[in-house]
Amino acid sequence: MYRNLTVFCLACIFISSPVVADSETHQGATEAAGAEQVGVSGEETPREEEGHSTLHKLVWYIPDRALDLLDIVRLRVRVGPGLAVGVRATKVAQLYVGSYTAVYAGLPGPRRRSFPKFPIGLESYNGVAVSVAEATISGPIGPDYSPTEFGISLHPAIIGIDAGIDPVEIVDFLAGLLFIDLRDDDF
Repeated sequence: MYRNLTVFCLACIFISSPVVADSETHQGATEAAGAEQVGVSGEETPREEEGHSTLHKLVWYIPDRALDLLDIVRLRVRVGPGLAVGVRATKVAQLYVGSYTAVYAGLPGPRRRSFPKFPIGLESYNGVAVSVAEATISGPIGPDYSPTEFGISLHPAIIGIDAGIDPVEIVDFLAGLLFIDLRDDDF
């Protein structure tokens, strides 16, 4: 049984691994990555971007879908000094004014990268934002809002809340069920 599983896994890796051949010289994919290949018509065509193998996609399918599901909602409680209020309906229609530095806990919202965000952390967001005109300072510990996120933020005095939803992440989750990664955030 283990032998059959091993053969199956190796076959999946072999079948799903990209093989690029140069049609002029019939050489394999041993040339430098990123080089262009020459097609039958003599025109140079860019080499297809290498992706993950089928086995890799199968192994990470459930964790990637779980993370995509968590990406949809931002719901955090903050504790720390500050006074701030904000509303956002995408990056184009946002309004924020205030300043706070706080510890947060809860769902961090869209990760916009493959590595997940921690549900607890330190956050600081200071300044004013009106639509795409933004004069805020957040540094590496800012809330990291998605440009397609809708939400509200309120921080009166010591305790604050940040809630949001990203419709593009809903579409990314549904497309991910079919192995399509629209946000390029899967492992």
